[in-house]
Amino acid sequence: MSDNPTFIPHIVVSNAAAAIDFYKAAFGAEELARHVAPNSNKIMHASLKINGGVLMMNDDFSNSMDCKSETPEALGGSPVVLNLEVPNADAAWAKALAAGAQVKFPLADQFWGARYGQLKDPFGFYWSISQTIAMPTPAEMEEGAKVAFAH
Repeated sequence: MSDNPTFIPHIVVSNAAAAIDFYKAAFGAEELARHVAPNSNKIMHASLKINGGVLMMNDDFSNSMDCKSETPEALGGSPVVLNLEVPNADAAWAKALAAGAQVKFPLADQFWGARYGQLKDPFGFYWSISQTIAMPTPAEMEEGAKVAFAH
């Protein structure tokens, strides 16, 4: 089995250069590659290492390809949440907020044993920050879910 990730998310953003800067500031991303389209300032491919995994991205080229934009801003949001499993959720949360992320789901201790919350980045993508804090039994999780979903 390879040590390289075999599942690599690839996102389309409205401004890849700004997204790279944001992901560096918010999540400590390391830029692995950046390729700019000829005669353009648009990024046709970039790769970042975030929290041990790889995220690929490119600028939206819908105008030059005669198709509809598929960025989260153009679609009115994203159904996808990119999860970061971290050793210190509070520190990761504070760093992302300081970089400009917005709270979607507040960071809190959850019934499934995680300190967990969701953020929205400036490009419309959702990110969750998660830290394992407990290992509840199936019965404890079921009871916790009943309480959480009763509201």
